[in-house]
Amino acid sequence: MAVNGEINVVSLIDVMMLLMVIFMITAPMMQGGVDIALPKADAPALESKSAIVVTLSRDGQISVDGKPWTRAQFDRSFAALATSKGKDGVYLQADKDAKHGDVISLLAAMRAAGVSNAGIVTEPLDDK
Repeated sequence: MAVNGEINVVSLIDVMMLLMVIFMITAPMMQGGVDIALPKADAPALESKSAIVVTLSRDGQISVDGKPWTRAQFDRSFAALATSKGKDGVYLQADKDAKHGDVISLLAAMRAAGVSNAGIVTEPLDDK
């Protein structure tokens, strides 16, 4: 009796398809971040860079690259982060309902940390 030397890949394909379906279902749920409503403005689009993204929610919560920071952590550690990773600048995503004083205070702290290239992220105006 001859030995069959072929590999049966049908079961491997079934497992791969099952894993792909699981990944497709769970991937959208894995997206984290802070839920903010950006203000709308007639401004030119920024080039996509690998800049640091600082997010300020309407209730004053700060996130840096998706990770929550307290204001004390921000004041203490942002200068080191900006020195190591902020060569492409910093993007500030502030909720449209955030306090103006909080936004200005955050921009001043960024400036004190040595950031000279900071941009405020907005959404484009609706064309109606």
